[in-house]
Amino acid sequence: MELSFDLIAVAGVGQLAHLLHAGPSWTSLGQYAVLFLAFWFAWVMSTMYGNVAGERTRVVAVVAAMFGMAVMAAAVPGVHESDEKARAFALAYIVVRLIASRVWSGRGQVVADLPIIQLGVGLTPWVVSLWVHGDARLWLWAAGLVIDMAVMVRVSREALQAEVDQKWADAEERAEHWLRREERRNAALPPEEAHARVDRVRSRMRRKPQVVAADIEHLSERLGLFVLIVLGEGLVQSVSAASEEEWDGGVRAVGVGVFAVLVLVWSLALRTGSYGLPLLAPRALPVRLVLVLHCLFAGVVAALAAALGRAVEQAGDVMPQPGRLLLAGVLALILLAAAVCALVSGRGTGWTAGAVGPGLVVVGVLTGSPRARDPEGFGTVVSVALAVLALAWPVAWQAYQPGSRILRAKELAQDAGPAGGPGKV
Repeated sequence: MELSFDLIAVAGVGQLAHLLHAGPSWTSLGQYAVLFLAFWFAWVMSTMYGNVAGERTRVVAVVAAMFGMAVMAAAVPGVHESDEKARAFALAYIVVRLIASRVWSGRGQVVADLPIIQLGVGLTPWVVSLWVHGDARLWLWAAGLVIDMAVMVRVSREALQAEVDQKWADAEERAEHWLRREERRNAALPPEEAHARVDRVRSRMRRKPQVVAADIEHLSERLGLFVLIVLGEGLVQSVSAASEEEWDGGVRAVGVGVFAVLVLVWSLALRTGSYGLPLLAPRALPVRLVLVLHCLFAGVVAALAAALGRAVEQAGDVMPQPGRLLLAGVLALILLAAAVCALVSGRGTGWTAGAVGPGLVVVGVLTGSPRARDPEGFGTVVSVALAVLALAWPVAWQAYQPGSRILRAKELAQDAGPAGGPGKV
């Protein structure tokens, strides 16, 4: 069922990446960021449901979420121009969120690692946007997503547990007051009948919600798979562009470089990291913060897919400045994400600077590279070669820096725990 569900992710990522294919602008970048975050939140809510529910996952709920996400994906290209498609996107997002909330409330569980399921204040701007037109609609969507991100960052498992305990204590106090009133009301009845009525009332009382956490190993696999889906979109766009070009020396060189970039991102995210995040130790962060980093990193990698597809199309010419800045920007964000993950994993500032610093210098060179025209496509070839160099350095540093393998072995041992048991946080 999960693999079938991910078909919707494939379709959605493809539609979203194409928003940047025609050339990046501040408007298209903002629109892309809002729509990608909304689609990712819809995906992760259903993913978290399957992760925690396991074999008890309700197929109907997952299929309904799949349909909602399919509507969101189909509406992406016309969100800015068509009020009908924009409303369809917003309504589908609202429905997917409500499905997730309803599923968990029906199970009597509270998901500590994804607090926005229970705290749905970020959904309010989306509901208001159904009656709003133009750019104001996108600003409302962005406001709702910012609220959700703030909830993810600030609401810890302990805070959520405390809120559940407080609400339940208040509910129990009200219930006891009501039960005492029922007992006084039934005092005139025969004792057996009075007790039977009170017991029926007690049986209808709700049980205290249970705060549950994610299956870490399974969630890491699912998040890594989403990054693979995003990388697959980069491969699709590059292969599609190469199939329509004459295979001269520039196309061959750029094609090889683009493939190398995708392999290097895969190596950083899935071979040297966890949860599909580069250089991240398995239990370095709470899951809710891992999810925040993951949605940002996945969005950057999807933008990289668009940049690489344009690079193949422009292999016979110099890469225009907007495309080159997009490529440099996503590379810088990938390296900065790797730096953050390395630091929170306890690798130290010296190790992190050595792993990421040279790559950022190369990205700076790419940003300021000359724009002289060259009919052989020298400019695009150099841009892609610099991208390969920027990503190859941290991969090589992780592989060959003294102590890196020992540190990685310790991280994996900590994750596995003694005798294959659960690791210590």
